[in-house]
Amino acid sequence: MRYTVNCSIVFPDLPLLDRPAAAAAAGFDAVEFWWPFTDSVPGDHEVDAFVTAVADAGVTLTGLNFTAGDMPAGERGILSDPARASEFADNVAVAVGIGERLGTLGFNALHGNRRDDLDPRVQDETAVRSLALAADAAARIGAVALLEPVSGVDAYPLKTADDAVAVLDRVGSPHLRLLLDVYHLAVNGDDPAAAIDRHADRIGHVQIADAPGRGEPGTGDLPIADLLARVAAAGYDGPVSLEYKPVTADPFGWLTREGAPA
Repeated sequence: MRYTVNCSIVFPDLPLLDRPAAAAAAGFDAVEFWWPFTDSVPGDHEVDAFVTAVADAGVTLTGLNFTAGDMPAGERGILSDPARASEFADNVAVAVGIGERLGTLGFNALHGNRRDDLDPRVQDETAVRSLALAADAAARIGAVALLEPVSGVDAYPLKTADDAVAVLDRVGSPHLRLLLDVYHLAVNGDDPAAAIDRHADRIGHVQIADAPGRGEPGTGDLPIADLLARVAAAGYDGPVSLEYKPVTADPFGWLTREGAPA
């Protein structure tokens, strides 16, 4: 099992650009980030500073989110908003450009919340076009776009693995895959083990956190080791993202405890 550290949620007390080096110092050779900039299209100096921080740390950027809008305000993606489709397309070009420089394997595209002022059918049609564009752009550098069920925001329409796979089917691109986050699925009442069994051939990336609480494995009730063994047995051989909020003094100690996958 190979691990990648989500530096947007782990090492919360460090400046963002110091986190890749912290991951390397903790023994990891791969990191991922949510969109690390305020703007969907940041300036070249911001992009270069981010790329340099990752490269100088000696780690690979395995994953990067496309812009998700104002996440602290509750936004979870912009790609289904017709008024922001061009902004999303511009962001895709920047994100894939970063990924090309840093060896990125996957780009997470959050669908966007339902809005009372928009017809859901219009949002869905916009999402299909935006996701197809993202998948094509990722494919040009040998990567994939990813679509993720998310918890915590009622207006976000993709709650289960089945919800996300239905969108994958509408897009119809082999370069758009399911991001299976066991925490989000469990919190939403989906069964992560059953989702793995049903959709093993659609999984493009795996993220873990325990539930409840979203802490590291062993701080909640999810059988993380069993789920990772299950997804590996189903054929997934990509990195597993540690996307949790550390709640113990040693957030990576679970990796060396008996029964932890390695």
